[in-house]
Amino acid sequence: MRFTAKQFTFMVGMLSLLMSTSVVQAQSYNIDPGHTYPSFEADHLGLSFWRGKFTKTTGKVVLDRGSSTGGSIDITIDASSIDFGHAKMNENARGKDMFNVEQFPTVTYKSRALKFDGEKLVAVEGDMTLLGVTKPMSLKVTHFKCAMHAMLKREVCGVDASARFDRSDYGLSYGVPRFSPEVKLQIQAEAIRAD
Repeated sequence: MRFTAKQFTFMVGMLSLLMSTSVVQAQSYNIDPGHTYPSFEADHLGLSFWRGKFTKTTGKVVLDRGSSTGGSIDITIDASSIDFGHAKMNENARGKDMFNVEQFPTVTYKSRALKFDGEKLVAVEGDMTLLGVTKPMSLKVTHFKCAMHAMLKREVCGVDASARFDRSDYGLSYGVPRFSPEVKLQIQAEAIRAD
């Protein structure tokens, strides 16, 4: 059977479309708030490091290795969920001198690009907004895995990522220079496939 040039071009186009939708298909995942805890450590007068975490996080992850950005990450953290394991410190941290949660109830992170090494996510380029200030933040991914969850019977992806930033760049300058403004961020997160 012979095809005209027009028919051949149409068939190649249709085949490419089918392959792109079946092989390279974006997958959406919802952050599992019960298994996602952004944590941090910061200087305390050069004597020790205070560690805390946020206990309420929501968001969505899209993995799309076929796109130029590799997908997207959109995370919202409830700033009032900050927890140092110390009630007085939690109260102070929520106040106007620090996280000012009444005026700025959330901390957000939105990706610009996900970087993969083969099937493995290794880094994320994005922007964090804290106290109404948005600055670029790169996340180094030290662990990434997707697998079928035995109990949920759905695919779940897990990640461990880290970053360092200067909190005074966001206007969180409480105690500086007595307290170093450098903050180490450590994120453990899991996300459940949406469909």
